[in-house]
Amino acid sequence: MHPMTSRTATLIGLTAILMWSLLAVMTVATGRIPAFQLAAMTFAVGGLVGCASWLFRPQGARALRQPAIAWIVGVGGLFGYHALYFIALRLAPPAEAGLLNYLWPLLIVLFSALLPGERLAPHHLIGALLGLVGTVLLVAGNTSIQFEHTQIAGLVAAFIAAFVWASYSVMSRRLAAVPTDAVAGFCLATAVLAAIVHVFVETTVWPETLTQWLAVLALGLGPVGLAFYVWDIGMKRGDIRVLGAAAYATPLLSTAFLILAGFAKPTVALAIAAVLIAGGGLIAAKDMIWRR
Repeated sequence: MHPMTSRTATLIGLTAILMWSLLAVMTVATGRIPAFQLAAMTFAVGGLVGCASWLFRPQGARALRQPAIAWIVGVGGLFGYHALYFIALRLAPPAEAGLLNYLWPLLIVLFSALLPGERLAPHHLIGALLGLVGTVLLVAGNTSIQFEHTQIAGLVAAFIAAFVWASYSVMSRRLAAVPTDAVAGFCLATAVLAAIVHVFVETTVWPETLTQWLAVLALGLGPVGLAFYVWDIGMKRGDIRVLGAAAYATPLLSTAFLILAGFAKPTVALAIAAVLIAGGGLIAAKDMIWRR
């Protein structure tokens, strides 16, 4: 077998962005399930899917034997990010929380400069900044100027969440020796932690219809399952700067899917944001696109 090229790994990583863009519309379809309960259910599905693949290759289970630092980064990244994001959505207005949370693609591009052998070129930074401007436009229509005291705590949580996810993503590169199979263990540990938090702070609400159960299953298979495995491949073997800039397509595609599903309306700001985000992604990826 030929070793995976950086371009192939980057393209695999990009599929995570497409899956995460379906997160909002799928979550709406799950009904009124509390956040941590939903996280516990979907991460359990995502982890079990990874474990199921070991039936065909038993050696995959050995990936769970990793040093403590790998577990701290893996579980800290997956659980830490989602816990902070859920707290942010509970305490702060969703648009503002979402905007601060979407600093993580820019942070990934910036943090990548700290990696050995990586160089941050001007077009990577320009691409990431254009994506950030597009994202600001995307949510600007919903923002309010004044914040209550409790909302500030939510905004801080969203800001820290962005740093946690960017750090997890870039540190995955430093832990390149940890196989992607280990992500199954990180997902299952995250499911257990989410279930514990759920028991203490939430009231259990089970899906009421077959559609809601299927939405939970689909979330666990895609945005809260396979997406983490392919993102791990992209971070460890692909072009981190391209993936970071391209991640700004997530809020754009997410809004587009909400419009298609009838949960949101198209606007001029959305169209301008689309051009900025797509343009930024293309500028950041120009090396990959034009590479012979």
